[in-house]
Amino acid sequence: MASYDFDLFTLGAGSGGVSGSRRAAAYGARVGICEDSIVGGTCVIRGCVPKKLLVYGAHFAEEFADAAGYGWTVGETRFDWATLIANKNREIGRLNGIYKKLLSDSGVKLYEKRGKIIDPHTVEVGGERFTTRRIMIATGARPVAPQIPGIEHSISSNEALDLAELPKRIAIVGGGYIALEFAGIFAGLGSEVTLVIRGNQVLKSFDDDVRETLTEALVRHGIAIRNHTEIVRIDKALGGLTLVTTNGAPLLVDQVLYATGREPNTHAYASTRHANTEGIGLENVGIATDRYGAIAVDEWSQTSVPSIYAVGDVTNRLNLTPVAIAEARALAETLFNDNPTKFDPTDVPTAVFSQPPVATVGMTEAEARVKVGAVDIYRSRFRPLKHTLSGREERTMMKLVVDRATDRVLGCHMVGADAPEIIQGLAIAVKCGATKKQFDQTVGIHPTAAEEFVTMRDKLPDPVAKAAE
Repeated sequence: MASYDFDLFTLGAGSGGVSGSRRAAAYGARVGICEDSIVGGTCVIRGCVPKKLLVYGAHFAEEFADAAGYGWTVGETRFDWATLIANKNREIGRLNGIYKKLLSDSGVKLYEKRGKIIDPHTVEVGGERFTTRRIMIATGARPVAPQIPGIEHSISSNEALDLAELPKRIAIVGGGYIALEFAGIFAGLGSEVTLVIRGNQVLKSFDDDVRETLTEALVRHGIAIRNHTEIVRIDKALGGLTLVTTNGAPLLVDQVLYATGREPNTHAYASTRHANTEGIGLENVGIATDRYGAIAVDEWSQTSVPSIYAVGDVTNRLNLTPVAIAEARALAETLFNDNPTKFDPTDVPTAVFSQPPVATVGMTEAEARVKVGAVDIYRSRFRPLKHTLSGREERTMMKLVVDRATDRVLGCHMVGADAPEIIQGLAIAVKCGATKKQFDQTVGIHPTAAEEFVTMRDKLPDPVAKAAE
């Protein structure tokens, strides 16, 4: 039997890599992990966590305004961007320390250098080579932007979290999670925000009622939307940046943030924002990838090389932090605990921390009509109780998609305050196959927004019936 330095060596110390490595070590495996950036990965260091801290900060302007309707007199307020960023950075530093301690306490050997695969059982880290029985690739993904003239004057979500000052005017290109979350952040903190999207509405893969409701809310929150528009050139001038577009007059802004997609961290890259000249060695072992560089894996997260596995965004399956963690833990169970485990990708809940937030689990109405045929749709739109006194014009939308034949709830969708917290609980019901009758039999907590999900009784007319009216 061959002798190896490690039983598992992981490339990438983000949420997936750390989680899978710790679980493997807990089962007695000798585990090494390498990271050439800050331990914690995209979500903890330059994504979900710092971004949500900024989302919290952006809510205060509205909270101050709402207070008047409840009898509070709020004195003069002033926002300081530098203070928010410094406090955010302090928290990220704390989390980085926690992640390092978690690895150390688990017995995982951390190498804070770039790693590369040499052969199916060898990795090179900072010039030093180690042999390993198995390799787990968990290197995540990075922002990408189109190579148009002047793109070097733009920023990505990485830089947006550490700007030296709050921009007075900012254009955000894209209509997905990241674009909408930053649009809410900057608008809430006082920036003039223009959202530039190629289509007509945001969140193209979401339910149509979600897309429509959120688009209307963005406009109410003062965010200008330039739809059916692409930027063809960015010119830098003394007055800021001029964005030449395919639709309408040029835009004059202080910053332009591209949130148009991410690509797997696999191959070499040297764009205007990145200068790594080495990939992670996939070519050395012939691992299959798609045209975007995403690593192809089977249902066990195994690559085309039997000893090498990949989890998380580097595989471009479901690019969500909890999914990467679940995939990595399933892999550790399979390889080191004699407990073959596959990650189940169905009915994964997700949220967009826009303002207002969006959360969803299960099928959209359009998906359900294609996959199961006849469905019943229940939808409610209302003004939240809080704003009956605050006077602010906010609307909440809730929706249930139900299989007409089985009465099973196929999808839950919400736009409005606390949507992520509410949908997290409903995700359990959807995962367990709950029926609409069981929703109806559940007693609501009053007065809450969440109770609406168990009190909706009136079905919407079918699309054909609507057309006939």
